[in-house]
Amino acid sequence: MGDVAMTVPVLANFRKQHPTVKITVLTRGFFAPMFAQLENVDVYEAKVKADHKGVLGLWRLYKELKQLNIDAVADLHNVLRSTILKRFFTWSGTQVVQIDKGRKEKKDLTSLKPKELIQLKTTHLRYAEVFAQLGHSVSLDTNTVLQKETLSEAALKLTGQNVQKWVGIAPFAAFEGKQYPLEAMQRVIEKLFNTEKYKIILFGGGEREKALLEPIAERFNCASVVGKLSFKEELALISNLDTMLAMDSGNAHLAAMYGIPVITLWGVTHPSAGFYPFGQDSTNALLADRDQFPFIPTSVYGNKAPEGYEKAIVSIKPEAVVAKLESVLEK
Repeated sequence: MGDVAMTVPVLANFRKQHPTVKITVLTRGFFAPMFAQLENVDVYEAKVKADHKGVLGLWRLYKELKQLNIDAVADLHNVLRSTILKRFFTWSGTQVVQIDKGRKEKKDLTSLKPKELIQLKTTHLRYAEVFAQLGHSVSLDTNTVLQKETLSEAALKLTGQNVQKWVGIAPFAAFEGKQYPLEAMQRVIEKLFNTEKYKIILFGGGEREKALLEPIAERFNCASVVGKLSFKEELALISNLDTMLAMDSGNAHLAAMYGIPVITLWGVTHPSAGFYPFGQDSTNALLADRDQFPFIPTSVYGNKAPEGYEKAIVSIKPEAVVAKLESVLEK
């Protein structure tokens, strides 16, 4: 989800700078609401678990896409599926440019040894470079973000007509190495709750996360939206937040699409790998202590943590998280 969300501000800038070019985004149907505000941008659903599964399914998808009279293909994903699809288009004479993910430099950056951090190209810039190679240069204006959206009745029922500032908290991540322990996050929530200044809104996905967040929501009078809103409704709610606290994860990028100030917590991953949310103040990243954990980053995605690094993110103290949140909200 995060990779898809990072395309949105790039495409928003593309639309402003090349308004006559028609864009078709090939992605999972679930992600379509992310692109709803972009004019002259359509979403074509990739049914990778049904009609478009496997090589034959990708051939079927290629034949469908050919009917759209596509002039060029920008592969922003560079995975096995997109590489196979790229081959089909190349054989038919369609221009294709595939993203350079910088795998070698990312491998060097995450080597398990003390190192000097080097800031790699951002993913947003790598996306823009693909379009430049297709003849459409894109300048990344960080003020080009999506507009605030209207809240649904279901969302308003959860949040109430609350005049306090709204703090979104997305405490989960795909891997343990980049997830703040829920016990520590509860301390953050408790401190925010005790100020009586904020409405706290909890984000997550799936039955397990829903079950974990419900008791916290009840104890601290939070609104947990897990399983209660459609993705479109959830995006609208995110667009109305005053700030979002998230891991190095998809929710950080969803909030950044709307220009919402995002505070991110980083464990074994690091912003230097190029996945920092679009347009965000670099001081809003709270990092694990590299004096204690000099190998960080040990992974691009958070799935590799050497022995002793599994809880590196705990070196970020709840008091520091609350202080950063309050400083951003006071601005």
